[in-house]
Amino acid sequence: MKLASLKSGRDGRLVVVADDLATAAEANRIAATLQAALEDWATAAPGLQALSDRLNAGDDAGAFPLVVAECAAPLPRAYQWADGSVYLNHMRLVRQARGAEMPASFLDDPLIYQGGSDAMLGARDDIEVADEDWGIDFEAEVAVITDDVAMGVTAAEARAHIKLLLLLNDVSLRRLIPAELAKGFGFLHGKPPSACSPVAVSPEEIGAAWDGARLHLPLRVDLNGEKFGEPQAGDDMAFDFPALIVHAAKTRPLSAGTIIGAGTVANADAARGYCCLFELRAVETAEAGKATTPFLAFGDRVRIDMRDAKGGPLFGAIEQEVVAHDAAA
Repeated sequence: MKLASLKSGRDGRLVVVADDLATAAEANRIAATLQAALEDWATAAPGLQALSDRLNAGDDAGAFPLVVAECAAPLPRAYQWADGSVYLNHMRLVRQARGAEMPASFLDDPLIYQGGSDAMLGARDDIEVADEDWGIDFEAEVAVITDDVAMGVTAAEARAHIKLLLLLNDVSLRRLIPAELAKGFGFLHGKPPSACSPVAVSPEEIGAAWDGARLHLPLRVDLNGEKFGEPQAGDDMAFDFPALIVHAAKTRPLSAGTIIGAGTVANADAARGYCCLFELRAVETAEAGKATTPFLAFGDRVRIDMRDAKGGPLFGAIEQEVVAHDAAA
């Protein structure tokens, strides 16, 4: 099944979406919000699936056209957003650009930070930033949404807690990050709100491309209408999603509605391109002594999308424009 949240209040209004993303149906008789559905997934999921089946069969008289601009993030405010960095090439390039070696521990101990989740952006919401000089960057990612996860969960158990998948643009302000990391206490200013795909998708809907731990499909990024990268999301991951869940739940339970990302998708094969500007700038610096590709400027547009194995729509695309923050608005 495919689920979305229409903009309504702070938590959205849950709808079931047709496979082709053309139409949707209200799910309020089953669950008012996606968060409510996740908190009682065993009860809500069968009803949502039945509604999905009727919608795709053309049997739901209440179906209406889905307008992506009216979609909030599937979870407009999530109880937890924890983002990993599991693609070795991304980690290597980022640290290379900072003049630092990649610690050997990164190969056997996942790297995860806890981001701000009180305001997740919809797929057509602007990237609003006060200053272009902060080094505005996109980061295209795949993430999962869990139900309630017990502390100390095993990898085998963790697979069953993955209820939905979605795409993310984990916006980064690159020139603010080094000073924050130097304090030894993690990100704050360098990580403004992230944007989500309009639709979250159940693992069963994805089919063989989802193996229970990794999503084996290319993730495409376009910048101002031009292809920027299309790496394979399932390749070159040092840790899979169950491993990230295990790591996150080592000392505490995870509440239903927890979003866990795998970090910027990156492949060792440079011919596949990149999912963030920072990687390309790091390569340019290594090869020519300086970066020539600029960070994002006001008016730039970013598009992030993933198609299914047959080339059809899967999550719907994230399409955002970078705009100047209006303090008076």
